[in-house]
Amino acid sequence: MAQKILIIDDDLDTLRLVGAMLQRQGYQIAVASNGEQGLSQAGSENPDLILVDIMMPDMDGYEVTRRLRNNPQTADIPILMFTAKTQLDDKVSGFESGADDYLTKPTHPAELQAHVKALLARSKRWKAGVVVPVEKPPFTIGILAARGGQGVTTLAVNLAKSLMTAAQAEIIMAELRPGMGTLGPDLGEPDPKELASLLQAKPDELTQQKVKDSLLTHDTGLRLLLGSVQPRDAILQNATAQFEAIINRLTSLAPYLILDLGPGLPPLTQKLLKKCQHLIVIVEPSSNSVLHAKALIANLVELDVNKRRISPVVVNRLRSDTQLSATQVQEKLDFTVPAVIMPFPELIYRAAQMKTIAVSYQPDTQTSQQFAKLASLMLERAQLEK
Repeated sequence: MAQKILIIDDDLDTLRLVGAMLQRQGYQIAVASNGEQGLSQAGSENPDLILVDIMMPDMDGYEVTRRLRNNPQTADIPILMFTAKTQLDDKVSGFESGADDYLTKPTHPAELQAHVKALLARSKRWKAGVVVPVEKPPFTIGILAARGGQGVTTLAVNLAKSLMTAAQAEIIMAELRPGMGTLGPDLGEPDPKELASLLQAKPDELTQQKVKDSLLTHDTGLRLLLGSVQPRDAILQNATAQFEAIINRLTSLAPYLILDLGPGLPPLTQKLLKKCQHLIVIVEPSSNSVLHAKALIANLVELDVNKRRISPVVVNRLRSDTQLSATQVQEKLDFTVPAVIMPFPELIYRAAQMKTIAVSYQPDTQTSQQFAKLASLMLERAQLEK
């Protein structure tokens, strides 16, 4: 039987367009044009998911959500707020009222579909708050560079979003950088504390539920474990046992896991290499960067990482005629380079202003297509691992 989605929105165009789009995806649709009607429909229709607008007359989406959560009959139904309100305070209010996810209008149909699919899948696995391990072993991708400042986090989060779209599956991206996190402020979380809190716990206290509760669900549907921005937290980089316990729990929560391992090969990264089915090494197209990346790959091989599990990716952060071509990088590296990401600083800047991810902000750009190609490559690697 098709899963049923209830849409509560006073805008008839939204009801019609979103309803038709979701029907084409095979879902059964019920609609309500105001809050009172929505509450009544939620009780009688017993939907699998509720999409609710915020700005409605008489009763806004916050109040609708609170009443749904206070009613035992509807308390466990996943709720996606789908609204034109884009301010951080609006999103915080949405989550505080009980929403599971928050998506701003207008959005690309594929993004809405991904949010809906992720919420429905999550509700199956975690009904009544119980965490059930995923059926198949997860595919874990580690991303690192020989030096800092080469865009590891930017590549990791954009690949995560592209992989979520390509695989139509849940993705967790973990920024394993206590004291050096950069992603939180870009996405509207100025001072994330969850990773630091986990690292200060005892390893046996890091249950699946505790780790799950520390994940942020971003508007795009990605689930994120964000590194803290407090420099003093860098000392937690030595909490190796806690890191290993966290990764073990994360691999039970989603079929794909992307780890931002940062620069170099410190002891922690060397430990976590064994958790990764594939590694992406970032290479900038300059002679020095290629030299360092080549040394990093050699070190990985010395640490018993199979060459087939390594993919160097050329990342052009700046436009310059002096940079090496992808062919030159491949020759100097003496290693196949399967993907190239061209410069996109303006896109990164505009996406950060909107507190979102570049490939979501403009999904039809050349940059998004390059990330989509890299995501497809990772899916092929995942299939080979099965």
